[in-house]
Amino acid sequence: MECVVESCPNLTNKYKCSKCIAPYCSVNCYKKHKESTQCEELAAAQREKSIRKPDNSQLSVEQEPTVYAPFSTEDTIPLALLQKLNDCEPLRQLLLNPHLRALLQQIDVAHNANLTMTAAMQEPLFIEFANACLQVVEPLTDAERAELQLST
Repeated sequence: MECVVESCPNLTNKYKCSKCIAPYCSVNCYKKHKESTQCEELAAAQREKSIRKPDNSQLSVEQEPTVYAPFSTEDTIPLALLQKLNDCEPLRQLLLNPHLRALLQQIDVAHNANLTMTAAMQEPLFIEFANACLQVVEPLTDAERAELQLST
């Protein structure tokens, strides 16, 4: 992809403008782009394009520039199950909590995700969130539910 600044000859896909998703190669090009009217024009075109789509919650991986299809493992959750999370009302209610959102953001940007996740698992709110996610993507079987009731 060519840098969004017309006078720049660089090919890049390293950075994308947060407003219009246009590619740029450096801070200087980003500043030139932001100062031009091009950014607002591209952002308006993006908004218009998304308004015409009937259902934006069904964006594919190819349409989202920051999401890459993961390699499959035995723990990989199918996309259809992940999309069920979007419709889960208990999860929506939990995500209204600013403390939970802050925890999730900390995990997302952590340099040591395992350590941050271990710390988050000490928080009852995060455990409730994790359990709500698991109930959607991996519901308990009747045998597991009976065993859980016996242990409590």
